[in-house]
Amino acid sequence: MISFRDFALRRGERLLLSNVDLALHAGWRVGVIGRNGTGKSSLFAAIQGEVEADRGDIDVPNRVRIASVAQETPALPDPALDFVLSGDIQVHKAVVAEREAVEREDWEAVAEAHHRLEELGGYDATARAGKLLHGLGFSPDTHERAVKEFSGGWRVRLNLARALMMPSDLLLLDEPTNHLDLDAVLWLEQWLLKYPGTLLMISHDREFLDGVSTHTLHLHEGKAKLYVGDYTAFERQRAEHLRQQQIAFEKEQVERAHLQSFIDRFKAKASKAKQAQSRMKRLAKLAGTEAVRAERSLRIDFPEPAKLPHALLRLVEADCGYGNHKVLDNASFIMEAGDRVALLGPNGAGKSTLVKTLVGEIPLLAGERSGHPDLRIGYFAQHTVESLQEGRSPIDHLGDIAPGVATQQLRDFLGKWNFPGDRAFESVDGFSGGERARLALALIAWRKPNVLLLDEPTNHLDLDMREALAEALSDFDGAIVLVSHDRHLIGLVCDTFVRVADGVAQPFDGDLDAYAVWLRTREDSSEGKKAKAAPAAAAASAPAAGKPGKKVNPVKLAEAEKRVAELESKLHTLDMDLADPTKYAGGGDNASELARQRETVAAELEKAEAAWMAMYDGA
Repeated sequence: MISFRDFALRRGERLLLSNVDLALHAGWRVGVIGRNGTGKSSLFAAIQGEVEADRGDIDVPNRVRIASVAQETPALPDPALDFVLSGDIQVHKAVVAEREAVEREDWEAVAEAHHRLEELGGYDATARAGKLLHGLGFSPDTHERAVKEFSGGWRVRLNLARALMMPSDLLLLDEPTNHLDLDAVLWLEQWLLKYPGTLLMISHDREFLDGVSTHTLHLHEGKAKLYVGDYTAFERQRAEHLRQQQIAFEKEQVERAHLQSFIDRFKAKASKAKQAQSRMKRLAKLAGTEAVRAERSLRIDFPEPAKLPHALLRLVEADCGYGNHKVLDNASFIMEAGDRVALLGPNGAGKSTLVKTLVGEIPLLAGERSGHPDLRIGYFAQHTVESLQEGRSPIDHLGDIAPGVATQQLRDFLGKWNFPGDRAFESVDGFSGGERARLALALIAWRKPNVLLLDEPTNHLDLDMREALAEALSDFDGAIVLVSHDRHLIGLVCDTFVRVADGVAQPFDGDLDAYAVWLRTREDSSEGKKAKAAPAAAAASAPAAGKPGKKVNPVKLAEAEKRVAELESKLHTLDMDLADPTKYAGGGDNASELARQRETVAAELEKAEAAWMAMYDGA
């Protein structure tokens, strides 16, 4: 248990937190949320003893083993697999000792190393490290590649894998989904659901928080308040609290009308699409959260396109790639006004290549690209934020693309993007990553595009800005192609899905929940558990072409998978209770009851897994 007593924390002269009194219990999975600058990362530093409390106490038991993700990775010559394995220090020492003993043919030392590995339960450690790498998107041929050969984003993944490899009772994750693609995010979510220790995670990804959290710690205006439940449960509880206080009643009514319009508009659009389920479920979550949304002052918008022809952009039988390296084969892509397309698939499969091809940034290797004469593209790339010029202000950047426009008009526009007053004249040098991303989006909006090509636009954005972006994109009349690991954003904005993998881009006929099921069953298939799971999951929304078959309902698939995950979590909780003598200190009856409950839940889990997989048997 971690406890805070009258805890206060400063950063320089600024008081971040004060009067914090709360306890976090073993086995909880706590989502730590709050606007940028509220002290989330500083709180993690205090838990690890890296900074001292300004007042009060924070009690972390000495025996607790803490794992966290390193912020930097040195340019090491070590193979990636060895680097991850070294997260388990003792096992890694034994593995290295065995390896060196074999090289010098010291068989007595080999035997000692084997004995040590047996004591540590480390015989499967290398396999576990490899599985972590695989889950986070590293192909087998990269496992022996030197750490120094990986780019910055992939080194972040290596650090995450190393932290997950560490034996720990407390795991601290600060924005773990940054630099991950959606496939890796879904894998990480499942891994964390099975993590036996206490988890604290800072995240701006509400779907990820909803999938993992049992509790939510909200940092706001110098206070820390603990809520039971995931992020959606937090929103509902906080909305009720704000209503009880009658905060901004009139503003809430305006927000209620805006939100209802938002929901009604998308219900109408979604009703015409086969992929409606994903959007409808995410819209349903927003009901009852008007007060929390009203509390957010940020709202942005993309101006109406100057011209909006129906047929905007087309690729025909296009080979996409660089030089002599073909990444995608025979890709065809048509963009029409109102299209909302999400590109799914692992990093490195060609999503960004496809976007760059649509933009015209890289030439085709074969095929044809054509655009309407009135086509105007707004392009947000992963490097867009870094392209802002140091030493220059938002008004300088906007003036570059709006020569001759009056300064007051530029200030008015930037004010709508939350750069009011003197903020418009401040140098971007002191801006946070989120502020830079917001400015980059504002510069795109000024040009009044009719096609938005957005490659990971939510990196660096906090929850408030992500919500504002989702609503702005929902109001946009042009076409959108979106690459993102934020399922909430994808689910609200997009109604068409294209999977980019294995050198091709092809439609995925299902919603995001069906995609998650497909990924999980494909993983089972790759491990030899169910050879037919992947093709069956791919047919979740339609029978095989030219061949009649039984159609599998994606909604029922998602429900079945959710039931399995719930029972796995319940079984884990019972295992934790059985491992804690204080749970049955009163006598043996309590222990017997827990054991009976575990036996019942284990049987239910076995049946649920069988029912889940049986859905594919009849396909």
